[in-house]
Amino acid sequence: MPDFQRGYKWEDERIRQLLVTVLRGHPLGAVMLLKTGNTQVRFKPRAIEGVALKKGTEATFLLLDGQQRLTPLTQALSGDGVVATKDSRGKLLDRRYLIHMETALNDSGRVDEAVISIPADGVVRENFGKDVVLDLSDQDKERQQGYFPLHLLYGDYMSWILKLEDWELGTRFHEQFIKPAATYDIPAIVLDESTDKAAVATVFEKVNIGGLPLNVFELLTAVFAGDAGYYEQSGEDFRLNDDWRETQLKWSSYPVLAAVENTDFLQAVTMLTTRQRHLADTSGRPPAISAKREDVLRLTLADYLQWRDPLREAFVWAATFLADRHIFAGRDVPYAKQLVPLAAIKVVLGTDADLISVSDRLIRWYWCGVLGELYGSAIETRFARDIEMVPDWARDESNPIPRTVQDANFTESRLHSLRTRNAAAYKGIAALILAGGARDWMEDKALDKVQYVDLAVDIHHIFPQKWCNDSGIDDEHRESIVNKTTISARTNRTIGGAAPSSYLTVIESRAQLGSSRLDELIGTHLVPADALRADDFEAFFTVRRESLCQLVEAAMGKTVQRDIDEGFAQEDSARFELSAVSDDDIDGEDER
Repeated sequence: MPDFQRGYKWEDERIRQLLVTVLRGHPLGAVMLLKTGNTQVRFKPRAIEGVALKKGTEATFLLLDGQQRLTPLTQALSGDGVVATKDSRGKLLDRRYLIHMETALNDSGRVDEAVISIPADGVVRENFGKDVVLDLSDQDKERQQGYFPLHLLYGDYMSWILKLEDWELGTRFHEQFIKPAATYDIPAIVLDESTDKAAVATVFEKVNIGGLPLNVFELLTAVFAGDAGYYEQSGEDFRLNDDWRETQLKWSSYPVLAAVENTDFLQAVTMLTTRQRHLADTSGRPPAISAKREDVLRLTLADYLQWRDPLREAFVWAATFLADRHIFAGRDVPYAKQLVPLAAIKVVLGTDADLISVSDRLIRWYWCGVLGELYGSAIETRFARDIEMVPDWARDESNPIPRTVQDANFTESRLHSLRTRNAAAYKGIAALILAGGARDWMEDKALDKVQYVDLAVDIHHIFPQKWCNDSGIDDEHRESIVNKTTISARTNRTIGGAAPSSYLTVIESRAQLGSSRLDELIGTHLVPADALRADDFEAFFTVRRESLCQLVEAAMGKTVQRDIDEGFAQEDSARFELSAVSDDDIDGEDER
């Protein structure tokens, strides 16, 4: 197999059924092979699990599709017949497979019943291993009880049969099962030497529905491992998987980077590689800057190694960039995919990325992407535009404005439909409130990186769910980000389900805090304290919605369209996919 293939995952019962299929002579489906000797696709091969190849053995074909079938078949029908598998609960097992000859011969419809799976030692036990139900631990016991071991089906079956006491049984079994098995064919689709890497990936993903999908990272794992130049220099194959684990280890102190996938990292490498080729081209028709899969598949090991270390550091920089925006946890990252162009842009900008004017424009670009909700789909094209336009504009605003900044827009009514962390803009607004200086109402602490963890900070309702339900507040207004803010778990427990006028009194009492000081703390969350104390939801909602619009405008550097005529008017909710589920439900912090 090519080295990118993962281990097979079939369960014991599926393997048993596969053997029944072969014994009945029924088709088990085609496999797909790739002919070796291809100059475009040089994969490092490895043996199918359970097969010991002689040193120097060269592959003629590589198995692309069919591993989940051929691996257990190979193990069950050769060698000692022991197959490494698992049961329906995922427990790892070593099993052998046999067929009860008399049962199979007497009724062709009972072949399924005749094929059994037993432990590798050949002994079936019950009562927690105390009682032996069936002992097939050697060939004599197999023959005595009429069980043919299937690992001999294509091996030395004759010596086993010749020692049977019942010659007629052995002859009948040979004629009806062993001889037909010798001519059992598995159809194969063969890809020839002209097939390129992109085609291999596409074909594999389309046909391998029953197995484990391949991604470009695994394909490049094999490509890089087969790099002859690297092997000559180091004396060993390059292991992309091991290298990625080293990258993750370097990032382990930055929780937000846990959302970055190995394919994301390869996209960042591809963006920088294609940009370098684009800038170096003198033909007048330079190759496009790209992050598309086909271009990822064109990466060489030299390309990867050139950009690996700079990108490792750039992603760490991106984590600190998010921390400066008050985004500390992986679940609070609006778009993990936006970190891909951000890291690549950092590599291009180098130390200039931290200059005040450059940083200000990067921040604006970032919030335009988040609040404009632009990284949900068709992101490869946007990535390419970002790496092409953002660095020049960040260094000098007289350069063309990046498309992400141009395309971003936000409307007032969108605040009504931002309800949970499913929306990037929801998480973005919550972070902007924190970055604006929001402080906890009970302890008067800044909700920074340290306090965020220590205080178990989360997003909760301002007017509690229970109060809203009792007061007839509809879902659209109750669950909106306008009625949410980030507070500590302790403050949220104090709020409970009471009216604001009531829970503010409790906070003042427990925190021994004056009303004016508490009003100041509430104001750091852009919440009008007077409306809160009056239990006036409509006035609260109108004022805070406008405050959030102004917050968004400052972050994006663009005007938010006001599309709601009256303060408490409802928007056309049909334009968005609304849900009555709140963050409190999602995060296990249901308010009383």
